[in-house]
Amino acid sequence: MPYTVGEMARRLGVAPSTLRYYDKEGLLPFVERSDGGIRMFKESDYEWLTVIECLKQSGLSIKEIRRYIDLCREGDATIPERLQLFVNRRRAVQQQMAQLQKTLAMLDYKLWYYETSDAAGTTSIHDGQTVEDIPPEHRAAFTHARGHGEN
Repeated sequence: MPYTVGEMARRLGVAPSTLRYYDKEGLLPFVERSDGGIRMFKESDYEWLTVIECLKQSGLSIKEIRRYIDLCREGDATIPERLQLFVNRRRAVQQQMAQLQKTLAMLDYKLWYYETSDAAGTTSIHDGQTVEDIPPEHRAAFTHARGHGEN
């Protein structure tokens, strides 16, 4: 049973305009069209679309995603290049996640800081605090905020 743009977009959790844009940019060469030119997505297209969304979310440009699709269409001779693309994307996402963990740690520290300040009615409660005064789970963010420790 073919899916319309709207139906496939709902399944993917994206706007129909996203799929139309992907098609315009040459990312959907595998999607069949009816005699009237209407896109008809098959069940097997869903996997392609989820990979495209994954690559987009990982930071790959439309041009780079198009290159990946071209490599897939070229066949098995391009497996090493495709493998390297995923190795590189994985590494980049791991780096992004590490940075996001540091960001979350700082947000958690500042949340603790303002919750304790709110309870005390003043931020001066934190004046003169040393790293030993900070809860262990917030010490790395505290030292980072003070310009010490890892970046």
